[in-house]
Amino acid sequence: MSTSKVPSKNTQPIGNQSFLFERSNYMWMIGGVVLILIGFALMAGGKSPDPHKFNYEEIYSFQRITLAPILILIGFGIEIYAIMKKPKENHDTN
Repeated sequence: MSTSKVPSKNTQPIGNQSFLFERSNYMWMIGGVVLILIGFALMAGGKSPDPHKFNYEEIYSFQRITLAPILILIGFGIEIYAIMKKPKENHDTN
């Protein structure tokens, strides 16, 4: 009786390589990166055309001070979830 290693369905072999995560993990990672990028884009800007004038409302707006950091933190949380998410158990008895 020989024992041969059968690749699990959790990893997709390419030649003799396999992916570290499942497809769902990578999709969650992409979603997290997109949220982080949106947060940084919302935080950007605020430059005044006149360097001698300080526009308080534009610099300290809800978008830059509250919304953008919350989106960035949610994005990092999604990234942590995507890395820590366990693969689905396969109960096939082939």
